[in-house]
Amino acid sequence: MRSLYRIAAGLTAAALVVSGVHAIQKVTRAGRYLYTADGSRFYIKGVAYQQQGAIVADASNPFLEPSTYIDSLANGTSCQRDLPYLQQLGVNTIRAYSVDSSLNHDTCMELFSNAGIYTIIDLSLPINGSIDSTSPAWTTNLLDLYLETVNAFSKYDNVLAYNVGNEVVTQSNETDAATFVKAAARDVKAYLNSIKSSALVGYAAIDGDASWIVPLANYLSCDPSGSNSGATAIDLYGLNNYEWCGNSTFEASYAGTEGEFAGYNVPAYFSEFGCITAGTPRPWTEVGAIFSSEMSPDWSGGVAFSYFPATSIQGQFGMVNISSNGSAVITGQDFDNLAAQYAQASPPNSPSQSSAGSTSYPSCPQQNSTFQASTSLPPTPNLSACTCLENNLGCQFTPTTSNYTSIVGSLLNYGCSLLGQSGGSCNDISANGMNGTYGLVSQCDPTIMLSYVMSEYYSATNDNSQSCSFGGNGTVNTNAKSSPTSVASSCLATATGTFVPTLPSGVASTTPTGAGSSSGSNSSSGASIAAFDGRIVVGVSVLVATSIVSGVLTLL
Repeated sequence: MRSLYRIAAGLTAAALVVSGVHAIQKVTRAGRYLYTADGSRFYIKGVAYQQQGAIVADASNPFLEPSTYIDSLANGTSCQRDLPYLQQLGVNTIRAYSVDSSLNHDTCMELFSNAGIYTIIDLSLPINGSIDSTSPAWTTNLLDLYLETVNAFSKYDNVLAYNVGNEVVTQSNETDAATFVKAAARDVKAYLNSIKSSALVGYAAIDGDASWIVPLANYLSCDPSGSNSGATAIDLYGLNNYEWCGNSTFEASYAGTEGEFAGYNVPAYFSEFGCITAGTPRPWTEVGAIFSSEMSPDWSGGVAFSYFPATSIQGQFGMVNISSNGSAVITGQDFDNLAAQYAQASPPNSPSQSSAGSTSYPSCPQQNSTFQASTSLPPTPNLSACTCLENNLGCQFTPTTSNYTSIVGSLLNYGCSLLGQSGGSCNDISANGMNGTYGLVSQCDPTIMLSYVMSEYYSATNDNSQSCSFGGNGTVNTNAKSSPTSVASSCLATATGTFVPTLPSGVASTTPTGAGSSSGSNSSSGASIAAFDGRIVVGVSVLVATSIVSGVLTLL
């Protein structure tokens, strides 16, 4: 029977590929809720769909985050293999944490669209492709990375949302990083509007103490201008919540969270759920609570974690195992239990779309001892202005290694230390989300920041060519005619506001959501396994200053 099921499953998946049917309904937001085109309330009944990359266990990686990633949506063969099992689970949404915009995703996305499965796409990438918690920045190359990913997926009709961050803020003393998350949401949202995409902009938050988790959620959906504008607000809030363990109850596990988010102004869901207990299959009884009338007034479903095996500090997650040759799926008790619970979920179809009203955007929460984010956001990163700066600096970063993320941070610290000893500072590259001050160069690619710091030191030593060496990683630009500060003032003086960003030069735009997609015949048959990418040199742990002491770049 098992082999017969696998044959039937394969035929079903193949039929979906060749059918060419695009019947998935558009999901839109009304007030605090999601609705399909026929007016029905939409609840996310999802599962995390991301094969785990390599994990390095050390003190600098307390959450055991992967250092590489596997783009599961670029492997059409695997998606065909997995689709019948996703259907057996009864999911209508999958969440992908890391994707490669340079690969072809047609087969997977069309398979899932034809099966009525939406996708939530995280825009960040591991290590160097996300907003860093302790040294946050919103820079040109990170913006470009996000927009290129949006562009790659905008031709598909089943993208529900793009997440601009996942657990960027992990504790109260990191809440200043929320200013950069909010700026990312603002700019991605502006781009989506410019291409007439209906996809939502979201954020997935770690769970924590209500003293900062609730203000963080309110901050991400607030309007700093006080004009009830959603221009800087997220459209969809996700909470990675693991409070319900085993056969708990609503009162014991969710009543507090429900009370804290009562009346929240944008749609919210559990972007991860599924507490594990060593040696015991998960019963997934929280599904009944998440989709109940007790929680439906404020929550629109959730994403179970995880379809694939995943190692974390809590233990081993995963509902299935994949055979060594990659051809077969072996389900576990977690899988069967979740399928049974999702099959029983019957959330209320209320309120009606006509009575949901419009979304309101309240004023932002005040700063206090546990919430430190300023309402003054960093500007939209301006690539042309940063390129102007780079081309006219006297000392330019020319790394001796292709994997230059390994040296940018240390060279920045070294350069700022030298500047401090020379009476200068690195204020121009610093960004402070607590007091809302952003140096002119803080929006630029970290390699340009480094060129700027190197040029500052080169200038401070009367253009001594040895001062531009930096271990052989610097080159004198003989065409430079002005001091670094003069160049920055000239190139970046007007790059302090917001504007609608566009794709980087040379990147071709794709057809917006819902207008169809190209044939899946060119889809990659193997998932991308990526580590270093020269486009995403951002988030290196020592790149952006949170404080400057005597000109030396320091981290708090």
